[in-house]
Amino acid sequence: MFKRLKAGFESLKAGLARTHNAIMGSVESAFTGKSREEVLDNLEESLISSDVGVKASTEIVDGLRTRMVGWDVDKFKDYLKESIYRILKEVERPLEINKAPYVIMVLGVNGVGKTTTIGKLAARYTAEGKTVLLAAGDTFRAAAVEQLEGWGQRVGCQVVKQAQGGDPGAVAFDAIKAAIARRADILILDTAGRLHTKVNLMEELKKVKRIVSRELPDAPHENLLVLDASTGQNALNQARLFNEAVGVTGIALTKLDGTAKGGIIVAIARELNIPIRFVGVGETVGDLKDFDANDFVEALI
Repeated sequence: MFKRLKAGFESLKAGLARTHNAIMGSVESAFTGKSREEVLDNLEESLISSDVGVKASTEIVDGLRTRMVGWDVDKFKDYLKESIYRILKEVERPLEINKAPYVIMVLGVNGVGKTTTIGKLAARYTAEGKTVLLAAGDTFRAAAVEQLEGWGQRVGCQVVKQAQGGDPGAVAFDAIKAAIARRADILILDTAGRLHTKVNLMEELKKVKRIVSRELPDAPHENLLVLDASTGQNALNQARLFNEAVGVTGIALTKLDGTAKGGIIVAIARELNIPIRFVGVGETVGDLKDFDANDFVEALI
């Protein structure tokens, strides 16, 4: 068990290497300031430029002003680790599958890794012995349906779908009926992610959510928003938009291994306080990890 945990942490550390280098490199350069205030200003600027966010960066540096005496780079790293941990601990809430069928409605714009995240979740839960049903609710992008079917074949999950251009609400209706009839443990519903007209997209998502709730009271049980960490502050804006429209109950932050902007997780946690369920640090199924605040901070700092 220890070896598996250690291997999991090492892959997380490797996945966060670019963000770690960006944050710690800018932090260390900030200490070239000649006066205490100059160093503090440099630190605040370096954190903001690392996508930690204005609110979180200001709070961290203001705390440093009042707490640290006779400090240096190493002491600041310890303080930074403690400060970020406090913020991230507030959103460390693993997803709990506590009823059947448990409906996960997956949200996100095109290109964030939404369908791949669905596939990885399906693989995980199937390996745990659960019966998983997938629903191809993104009827406007043919590749989305094909990709979901590919995952279904790979992990042994059935896929509910309609013809391209069909009504996403009809897919959701059929999927709920199928999940109940087949006694599925989990239904994962993909949704469209085009943002060429935000109002139309959000109204469509509201409609799908209403249909799901009508056919299965209390569902969807999870509105999981997938965000691409490499988009930085844009990911935060997307989270606000989806949360205002349909209410986001959890976040999966993907592509952390390919970016230096992983600090955005701190801004999302501090400003939105939405539970972070998963982080993606690679291509394999095992690289979609349950979010653990302590491990994340240890790997980051």
